[in-house]
This record gives sequence, C-alpha cells and structure tokens, in this order.
Amino acid sequence: MNARNDTTPREPDAGDELEQLRARVDELEQAVADADNRYKHALADHQNYVRRALQNEAQARMMGVRAAVESLIPTLDHFDHALAMDPESASAQSVIGGVRLIRDEVLKALAAHGVTLVCPERGEEFTPGRHEAVMQQKDTEFPAGRVLVTLQPGYALGDRIVRAAKVIVSSDPTA
Repeated sequence: MNARNDTTPREPDAGDELEQLRARVDELEQAVADADNRYKHALADHQNYVRRALQNEAQARMMGVRAAVESLIPTLDHFDHALAMDPESASAQSVIGGVRLIRDEVLKALAAHGVTLVCPERGEEFTPGRHEAVMQQKDTEFPAGRVLVTLQPGYALGDRIVRAAKVIVSSDPTA
C-alpha cells in the first residue's frame, strides 16, 4: 500500500482554479471599467475645452470689432457735423479742411488698431508686395525700379499688407 506523503504537492482542485479565474476576471472587468471611466472624463474635459476655446475666440473677435467700431464713431460724428453745415455759408476751403480732419481721424483710428499707411516717396525703391506697379515710365532722374508717383496709398496691418500702394515705377530710359 502506498501511503501518500504529505510533502508531495497536491494537484490543484478544480474549484480553487475556477475561483482564482473568477477573481482575475473581476479584477480585469474593474480595470476596464476604470479605464472607460477615465476615458469618458477625458473626453468630456476635451469637449468642454473645445467649447470654451470657441467661445473665447468668438468673444475676442467681438471685442476686436467693438474696439474698431468705438474708434470710428468720432469720425462719424465729424461727418454728421459736416453734413449739418449750411451749404450757403460753407466755403470750399472749410469743406476741404473738414475732409482733411475726418481723414486724419480715420487714420488715427486705424493706427490705434495697428494699421499703418504704405505711401512710398518719389525715388523710393519699388518693393513687390508692398507696392503694385500699375505703370512703368521712362525716367532720367532715377534708375529703373524706383517709385515715381504714388497713385493710391496702401495699408499694412502689422507686417501684413492689407492693400499694396499703387505706384508708377521708373524704367530704363534707354530701353
């Protein structure tokens, strides 16, 4: 008769193994539930961030427009004042002076928002992008590629050209 030695490892019981597998499945299900919960929170946080960013962008745009409008309102007041003048008593000189005043107000309002005038002087080097050559003219005073006349000023917003200045450019007089 073979006596069983107590030091011999015994075969695991099927019930113990099943219990261990159930415990492991429970652990994994909890880990999946935790990961799903973290994912849903992260997704909600991201959606809230995007919504807030869009709201902030719209609000900033509106504030920028509001600032531009507020800076132009005094100019409209000047126009209203000029239009309210009696045409019989207004001289051409006073009308031109009023128009100059209004133009200066508009330029001041634009400058407050970073807009600068691009108005090249006679003889200044032609710069593509900042200047738009609408015509070339032979000239003996300046070499080719110089601004002879500014027909229409341009405008820049910071470093970006909003509208290029329209200019007449010198060309080689011998060509």
